[in-house]
Amino acid sequence: MQQRPGIQGPPPGCPAHGNVQLYGPQFGSDPDAHYDHLRSLGPSAPVDIAPGVEVELVTSYDAALYILQNPASFVRDSRRWRALNEGRVPEGSPALPMMGYRPNALFSDGAAHARLRQAVTDSLSTVNEIQLVRQTQQSADYLVSRFSSDRLGQAELMAEYAQPLPLLVFSDLFGCPPEIGDRVIVGISGIFDGTAGADLVLGEALTELIGLKRRRPGSDLTTRLMEHSAQLTDEEVLHQLVTLLSGGTAPLSAAIGTSSALILGEDWQIGLPAEDAVTQALWNYAPIANYAAHYPTHDVELGGRVLRANDPVVISFAAANNDPRLAEHREQLSAKAHLAFGAGPHACPAKDPAFVIAVTAVESLLNRLPDIEVRVPFKDLSWVPAPWSRSLVALPVRFTPRAMAPTPAGTPQPQATVPSPHPVQNSTLQSTAPPAPKPKPGLFSRFLAWTRGE
Repeated sequence: MQQRPGIQGPPPGCPAHGNVQLYGPQFGSDPDAHYDHLRSLGPSAPVDIAPGVEVELVTSYDAALYILQNPASFVRDSRRWRALNEGRVPEGSPALPMMGYRPNALFSDGAAHARLRQAVTDSLSTVNEIQLVRQTQQSADYLVSRFSSDRLGQAELMAEYAQPLPLLVFSDLFGCPPEIGDRVIVGISGIFDGTAGADLVLGEALTELIGLKRRRPGSDLTTRLMEHSAQLTDEEVLHQLVTLLSGGTAPLSAAIGTSSALILGEDWQIGLPAEDAVTQALWNYAPIANYAAHYPTHDVELGGRVLRANDPVVISFAAANNDPRLAEHREQLSAKAHLAFGAGPHACPAKDPAFVIAVTAVESLLNRLPDIEVRVPFKDLSWVPAPWSRSLVALPVRFTPRAMAPTPAGTPQPQATVPSPHPVQNSTLQSTAPPAPKPKPGLFSRFLAWTRGE
């Protein structure tokens, strides 16, 4: 593990030498130095995760594992959040969409959590790995085809490949017809870009999808959630879909981007497989860097600090994975011992499909563009300055331009349009007004058209 110079005292720029700020360009440019300083304070320390929002950040691997695996003393229901209940969290804080309560498995405990999680895990267990690989390969082929014939042989992989690929795969897995899939992608992308109204776009699209599956069930994850024996309400289905989409696509994009940068980087050992690149990315650059707020049910002493009941305790997966105390044992640990997918009862239920998608995405990129190389050394790449995720801002590459044709195997089929029960047969009865212009097809519509050779 590469050690960085430690920050002496609070990081520069910390106002009045108060809490370490876990946001902004300074943190984004060198989070490891901030984690090194926080470790000097103990297994956990108070930080500001957003302006005016204090949490206890856990940087120790052992302490993180203890909290993640101790649901009796640390729960996830953020309705306990003391500062929020007392009106001390700034209105409109960027921490609220990430930490605020939602009626899904992520923010539930006990029997409610078990019921919702069982519906999710049972539904995910029906995903066929071979079909998932084919769906990922086909999505990869489509995205590469959009930039591979560029006469300059250059592309920006985050925006053109890593970010849209999981959205295409997920839209297909959840059985979205073209127009709904387009809006789901716009909504999810907008939420992470901070676009106003994006959450409304996503909510309306998923509500329409659930209504469609009530009328016409399919062999997709949405239908399986709805038909599960837990008998989820439509609202519960909606919130599980939001969690799976938002909690799956952005971290997966980050993992694909970082893994691609590693395997194309100057320090990568030739011959190592894509699985090693993805595993290294999950260990050293955890896509979900700081998250999983827990709330002590009673005051808990941890490493000489008292974690007060109902004050948020956030897990730094990034810091815990790179805990110096693990360095001497890393070779003896399982490759899956990292905390990038969490641990305990709230561990990511989709970690296996996510790993398959990430590995397939990296392999597909290398297979389609065998001479691809990065245009910027790995150490000079920029990272998004956000506390929640560890994701590259951009990944510029070069390659030999080439044209690609669609691959028909495993082609996803769009949902059939239900014909009108009363079609107009006489053209003289039709309006003479010019037809309204069709909306411009979105990413998912264009992808499905490409798979059909259109």
